[in-house]
Amino acid sequence: MTSLKRILLVEDSPKDIELTLAALEEHRLANEVIVCRDGSEALDYLYRRGKFTNNTDDLPAVMLLDLKMPKVGGLEVLTVIKADPELKNLPVVMLTSSREEQDLVKSYQLGVNAYVVKPVDFQQFIDSIKALGFFWAVVNEPPPPSLKQQTPGTQQ
Repeated sequence: MTSLKRILLVEDSPKDIELTLAALEEHRLANEVIVCRDGSEALDYLYRRGKFTNNTDDLPAVMLLDLKMPKVGGLEVLTVIKADPELKNLPVVMLTSSREEQDLVKSYQLGVNAYVVKPVDFQQFIDSIKALGFFWAVVNEPPPPSLKQQTPGTQQ
């Protein structure tokens, strides 16, 4: 049986981190959740730098990425990930408070897999996170780890 993949939560708000973890736990998802508090820390995790140098984890099942964060913002993280052949297939869900059309459009232009506006209502927030976690960590079938950028028409 395949082991459960991690969920990478990139969020700077302690309150939103707590709510997200509570919602995932309430849904009884057994996936480990790695929390990074800004985009810089998330990139360090993915590239095994800094305090994550000894990280031997596979890529997470999904990255839940906040848009507006200190140091390195969500759009910059998304740009780096989608430009890297080793990371570009990592599913990324923008999980944000922003309802600005320009943020939505730019996220999709950069290759985000989904854009979810955090509901203000507590129960709606919990329900949204449970649905996200269940879909991306349980239902969705991610690409195999061996999938690398290939030129169309070529075989590996």
